[in-house]
Amino acid sequence: MKRALAALALVAAVAVVTACVKPGPGNSELAAETRATATGFSDTAETVMGTLVAPPSPRFLTRIRNGKMGGVVLLGNGWLTQSTAATVTAELQQAACTRGEPLLIAVDQEGGIVRRLFWAPPTQAPADMSSAADAHAQAAGAAASLHSVGIDVDFAPVVDTPSSANSFLGSRAFSRTLSWNAMMASAFVVGLQTNGIAGTAKHFPGLGLASGNTDHGRIVIRAAAWKLRQGLLPFESAVESGVKLVMLSTAIYPNLDASGKPAAFSSKIIGILRQTLGFTGVTVTDSLTAPAADRIPHTATRAMLAGSDLLIFGAESASERGYATLLADAPEMPRLRARITLAAARIRALKAWLATQGGPACTTG
Repeated sequence: MKRALAALALVAAVAVVTACVKPGPGNSELAAETRATATGFSDTAETVMGTLVAPPSPRFLTRIRNGKMGGVVLLGNGWLTQSTAATVTAELQQAACTRGEPLLIAVDQEGGIVRRLFWAPPTQAPADMSSAADAHAQAAGAAASLHSVGIDVDFAPVVDTPSSANSFLGSRAFSRTLSWNAMMASAFVVGLQTNGIAGTAKHFPGLGLASGNTDHGRIVIRAAAWKLRQGLLPFESAVESGVKLVMLSTAIYPNLDASGKPAAFSSKIIGILRQTLGFTGVTVTDSLTAPAADRIPHTATRAMLAGSDLLIFGAESASERGYATLLADAPEMPRLRARITLAAARIRALKAWLATQGGPACTTG
């Protein structure tokens, strides 16, 4: 408890320091970053997740010590044994704690075919979970395993509702029934979060009508707006259950936003999540190296301006570019600086909640 309270106090202190920085035309971004990083990570760093597919290199750890990311997503299958995962997260947090603030560390632990920790629950694919009690138990087991190796965010559950048995989502979705998915989404989220792991409802506003995987191609979902809004029921259930993060799709929904922007770049679509569903937590992008996202100039900046808070990438080189892009664009864009400040505040609030749940904390002495 003392560790958790210490971390909470630290996050609050960092937020106060950041709030005192008031960017203006006469302030360089570098100066603002320097003031914001007196302790902890700068606002810009908080919004960018580093990407690991193997144990961290010395260069990666140096980037953390230099304050160039506020979190890490662990990708890839097969390398995260129980001992490896614990060692890796300890190395990452040790590097972060030279700045006095822990990292967010996340994985995709859905169950079934998407299970980064192959030794950990969920032992069932979402489609095989037979009841809300089953989903809750599977999520609770996942939370215990993630917590044991220093991971604090699960990019799960998938709450999309496939319209066809041939959907690319396969067993990753709970079912093809909206009401069942809403019930299961709530149970899974509560199972994670009552056991100290932040859950993530994905992929807003839904990939149930997608013709393919957004990681592999540019996907346009041309369904009518009423049908897309109907599919929001499981997301609404997750939000009402207090889900801490919602992942934004990189598919394009012309009948929700005629501009042709992917959801993670659409203020209109993110507005539905914020205003209609009432979500107040952290929005996180699906991978910004996906084809529809990667073709957008100044990718990180455009996603941030639209309302994406936390940016993830499929490769570490892309993560580095994303951070550099935000840093370069911010001095001439007051609206971007304001968005980064707001996003960082939401992310720090998430870290503060994790600290109260016994999550990673930096201690002194």
